[in-house]
Amino acid sequence: MFRQVDTTSAAAASEPRAVRRTTSNMPIKVGEVEALFRYPVKSMSGELIEVADLGWHGLDGDRRLAFRRLDDRSGFPWLSASKLPELIRFAPQRQGAAVAGNLPTHVRTPEGEVLAVFGQELATEVGHRHGSPVEMVHLNRGIFDEASTSVITSTTIGEIGRLAAQRLDVRRFRPNILIASSRSVPFEEDEWVGGVLSFGETNEAAAICITNRDERCSMVNFDPESARPAAEVLKAIVRVRDNKAGVYGAVTRRGRLTVGQPIFFEPAAAQRGHL
Repeated sequence: MFRQVDTTSAAAASEPRAVRRTTSNMPIKVGEVEALFRYPVKSMSGELIEVADLGWHGLDGDRRLAFRRLDDRSGFPWLSASKLPELIRFAPQRQGAAVAGNLPTHVRTPEGEVLAVFGQELATEVGHRHGSPVEMVHLNRGIFDEASTSVITSTTIGEIGRLAAQRLDVRRFRPNILIASSRSVPFEEDEWVGGVLSFGETNEAAAICITNRDERCSMVNFDPESARPAAEVLKAIVRVRDNKAGVYGAVTRRGRLTVGQPIFFEPAAAQRGHL
């Protein structure tokens, strides 16, 4: 089971906090990896994992597959849960020997039927629910909305839940890396934009440059088990954080991520000093 975030432990302030910039040029520990998630098929349910290899295109096996809408000629033809909410109830699976690139071999439908991931039966099933034809596509570099890695703290999720008067499942936010913050300050991630997070205590530790805040969409409204919407969640983020919660990152050093791993932050000023 995926745990729920206890919103009663979040900070009580409902107004946006003033951003407190880190003044030290030395890396500081900001928390630990609380959980890791990988989403083999875009907008389908994810996998809770203990260890992940972080490459130039994000976590190994993350969002390498997606359904393309055949009647869409835009620059972003991928079918997402914002257009078909029940897509999040489809669960990618691996059967038999491991497939190169951590790709799933099958998908379990909400009704429990197991279909081949590249089979026509699955495409027909999803296309019927969507109302127009789709096909499964595989891209080695991933199919992302923004950057290849998404990060959020459990404290931030807890605070959003408090504001929305709901106990929120972490999976609503579809992070790759969930952080247990040392400071437990909601929306602390905003302070990291422009700096670097490294995972581990060595100079060879995996690292990501935090590029921008994560602008949220209706995905956060959908319960990951039932796909039922709760508009209060997105409304809370819009109201207090200008529709931003969590951050995106670009990989600057490959490596391995593990649950419990210490996370260090180095601000942008320190990064410039290394150039």
